[in-house]
Amino acid sequence: MKRTLALTLAIVVLLAGCTTPLQADAGESGDESTIAVSATGAATADPDLAIVSLSVEAAADSAAEARSRVATDVASVRSALAGANVTTTGFLIEPIYETDGERRTMVGYRARHSLAAETTPENVGEVIDRAVDSGATSVDGVQFTLSDDQRASLRATAFDRAMSAARTDADGLASTADLTITGVRQVSTGAEFLPYAGARFEDATTLEPGPVTVQVSVDVTYAAA
Repeated sequence: MKRTLALTLAIVVLLAGCTTPLQADAGESGDESTIAVSATGAATADPDLAIVSLSVEAAADSAAEARSRVATDVASVRSALAGANVTTTGFLIEPIYETDGERRTMVGYRARHSLAAETTPENVGEVIDRAVDSGATSVDGVQFTLSDDQRASLRATAFDRAMSAARTDADGLASTADLTITGVRQVSTGAEFLPYAGARFEDATTLEPGPVTVQVSVDVTYAAA
């Protein structure tokens, strides 16, 4: 039986840009020159972490009954996803109103419990199917991202490549001016990600994430003499 789900797909890598001044001694010479260059470096890897956002919702005549129904279904979803790390991301109970002209009447209550299930990218489809089969009423989104270790490794590689490119450019500029690079005066850096996502839907939910590329930019000021 085919199932139609509304899915929001995103590859997300959480990399906050930062500015890190790196100061070197300017030296005692009063005729020291500086060379400022900008460069970029990139590193690519497949995502190794997926976060599936799910919700369980129920409506009833009373708030207590709506909460009870949601609690029962959430327990079922957690049991079905025992192999994933499932955490609560939101919970609410609110009245339901119907409007007839200017008349607004409360007709019941709605309860909603939102969850996040962490798993591996290759298991995302199975997690979605199990969650829906066990009581999840919506799949609010899928994030393909990097674990902390993988993210740090990817960013370090991109930074090394950016710094290497900056030094190559600086050496070229120094040579044309008959100078030699003697040190680094200051560095500022930032990072961004270049995502790609793909998905196909069959009888069983199958998602195909693309790679994540982290690109680092650096602005380096070198001392030269």
